[in-house]
Amino acid sequence: MNLDQIINAFAKLGLFLSQFTTDDFQKKENIEHNDLFFDGFKHQIKLAQEHNGWFTPKNLQFTFNSWSKSLTDTNLKSWLNSYAINQVKPKKVAIIMAGNIPLVGFHDFLSVLISGHDVLVKQSSNDKHLLPFLAKYLEYVAPDFKGKIEFTQEKLQNFDAVIATGSDNTARYFEYYFKDKPSIIRKNRNSVAILTGNETEEELTALSEDIFRYYGLGCRNVSKLFVPKGYDFDAFFKAMYAWNPIINENKYANNYDYNKAVYLMSEFAMLENGFLMIKEDTSFASPIATVFYEYYNTKEELTTYLNTHSNNIQCIVSNGFTENEIPFGKTQRPELSDYADGEDTISFLLKI
Repeated sequence: MNLDQIINAFAKLGLFLSQFTTDDFQKKENIEHNDLFFDGFKHQIKLAQEHNGWFTPKNLQFTFNSWSKSLTDTNLKSWLNSYAINQVKPKKVAIIMAGNIPLVGFHDFLSVLISGHDVLVKQSSNDKHLLPFLAKYLEYVAPDFKGKIEFTQEKLQNFDAVIATGSDNTARYFEYYFKDKPSIIRKNRNSVAILTGNETEEELTALSEDIFRYYGLGCRNVSKLFVPKGYDFDAFFKAMYAWNPIINENKYANNYDYNKAVYLMSEFAMLENGFLMIKEDTSFASPIATVFYEYYNTKEELTTYLNTHSNNIQCIVSNGFTENEIPFGKTQRPELSDYADGEDTISFLLKI
């Protein structure tokens, strides 16, 4: 397959996904193979929700909407414009995927196939229903994909390179196990927001999306705030209020109650508003329903600190603080060129 054919196939997949971005799925005309796949994907969505309680309709719709907007002919060509894709000799690339948010490994899957390689996918048990079905759709719109996409739950064998995502503990295992293969090994990372006290109401409201989307389970979710000495959290809590219905969702509420009880029994100081707790803590990773915060004295001091801990940070949300910052409300709306851990996946795939 040449690059134009692959781009065309993924653009058709984007059109297919655009039907599943609202509560009432809208079957559209002129979507290839829709009679065969539309009802089938509705069933896979139902299975995904039943299997993983964090995969709510709203979060699944958000995922499908994001990918339907990214997977356009224009976006894909713009992303790949600076790469020499057609010069690749196909290899088999294994991907070990996480399952914390829906289709979290799709960018790696896309990158491997669009760079001309074959893909061997080992999914997380938490997210196993959606991607195989979408892969089958790709094989129908572009039959040359058949034989290039493989899923397995067994031990990985017969591959040339690997992209693996896991915890810090599993990363050590991956690094040892795959030491003889070209690899990208991803570890735990979290995202932070830097506040100055001068944020507008709109910026803080947008920040709530960075905190609560996917219940804060993604590495691009903000789990830590850096605030100046004497920061008044009233405006912050006011801006979070639109998300208060989240406390009515059982899995979130159970985590909120549990973590609140732990903090109270341990006599930790914290602030809360009935559905979100904030606690002063030096850690980057906060539990569900909790955001940690830490005070800073000067911009220079904080910049040095963040540079020192860059391996722990996925995104920095701020306004005018740093060169590579993410605007408020945009952490879960990455561009195709926003690579996890800042490591260019396509460049890696073109060198193996």
